[in-house]
Amino acid sequence: MKNVFEEIVKGKIPCDKVFENERILAFRDIAPQAPVHILIIPKKTIKNIEEMTEQDIPLLGEMLFVAKQIAEKEGVSEGFRLITNTGPDSGQLVPHLHFHLMGGRRLGSLG
Repeated sequence: MKNVFEEIVKGKIPCDKVFENERILAFRDIAPQAPVHILIIPKKTIKNIEEMTEQDIPLLGEMLFVAKQIAEKEGVSEGFRLITNTGPDSGQLVPHLHFHLMGGRRLGSLG
């Protein structure tokens, strides 16, 4: 069974896109936890950081650069959070690598 992000990549589920190229898709979270809450995903199916390979390093670097560009476009480049969860103990709900870019208000401490 495909996960929801694979269905979004294939265009079977609509999303509010903010960025797309051949390798990466970014869209607004449907249940935002901050004024700006965007999910950045690779189009390649990678379950999480634990399952990435050395061949995925350029893709992950590009995802970070895309996050920087989106933060600038969204006006939060002076302060934003980039989060990824790995595995069920972290709260990962969708088994597809993704970054949460969050900003637009003062974010509390994680510690």
